[in-house]
Amino acid sequence: PAPTGAHPVGTTVLYLKDASRPDPWNLDVDARELKVTLWYPTEQRDGERAPYMTPKESELAMRRYGIAGVPDDTLSKTRTNAAKDAEPAGEKLPLVVFSPGFTNPMSTLTSLAEDLASRGYVVAGIDHTYESYATTFPGGRVAECLACDSDTDPGFGTGVVAGRAADVSFVLDQLPSKWDGSGVIDRSRIAMAGQSIGGAGAMATMVKDSRVRAGIDMDGTTYARIPKSGFSRPFMFLGSPQHVPGGRDTSWERDWKLLTGWKRWLVLSGAEHQSFTDGPLMAGALGVTPAYGVLSAARSAELTRTYVAAFLDRHLKSQRQPLLDKPSSRYPEVKFCPATCGQS
Repeated sequence: PAPTGAHPVGTTVLYLKDASRPDPWNLDVDARELKVTLWYPTEQRDGERAPYMTPKESELAMRRYGIAGVPDDTLSKTRTNAAKDAEPAGEKLPLVVFSPGFTNPMSTLTSLAEDLASRGYVVAGIDHTYESYATTFPGGRVAECLACDSDTDPGFGTGVVAGRAADVSFVLDQLPSKWDGSGVIDRSRIAMAGQSIGGAGAMATMVKDSRVRAGIDMDGTTYARIPKSGFSRPFMFLGSPQHVPGGRDTSWERDWKLLTGWKRWLVLSGAEHQSFTDGPLMAGALGVTPAYGVLSAARSAELTRTYVAAFLDRHLKSQRQPLLDKPSSRYPEVKFCPATCGQS
């Protein structure tokens, strides 16, 4: 879907290497390599649109998702709304770091990233190498999911979010020198959002790195421990009904008590774990009958974009957002927990 903001969107890709630490998954390399996709406002309305994935990434994703009956390169032919390598426009723009779910490439949050860029944000989406089905590096080298063999190990989630926090801090260190357009960023206004374990990574990052002022966890079980003294920076849980009080996942209830600053816990009726990603938007083209609850793909995208933007506008742009104060008749699917949402 087209972005809803006022600005055209540009995108570019950075490749960064952290020589200060070995890769946690590939024991044969002594540096952590990362691919970072940037989305940002631009004045360029034409030009080549960025591909959603490469053909090889599409093939590996389709194989992992078990999708048959459509060409392997289908996801590489998906059109995005962002102009490839366009010049960034604006000044003093807030920065939002994105972290995708486990096994998901960063591209699965493209719809939300483009929308935020059109609203005047710079988005830096991190592909956490060896934690998704495919990450392509220069020269066509593809890193596949080495971590997928370890996801039943004790302490796996805790280790993943610690690694992601380290990835984010490294990217924040590197961004000013490694991206020519970084002058448009206001480094005093940084937030982070993620889906699934990427959302858990947002919490883990904020505990470790004070540069991240606000965070959003979209349907992710949390793993990082919050100090018993509490955690006062703004945080929002945005999830599916598995996260209602007394639901399948109790980590949000545990953490809610320790969040001492501005906080919201929102549950979307009819949502499913992938409702906060591009998954539902792609399902029809892939011939998949999704298990995406009863929320339509278009409505899932609208709700996610609307509430994520409202949170960021409030905490990075200091704009009043009545939408976040109480339930809205325009968005009856959104329940405010723990007060107005029950087991469902």
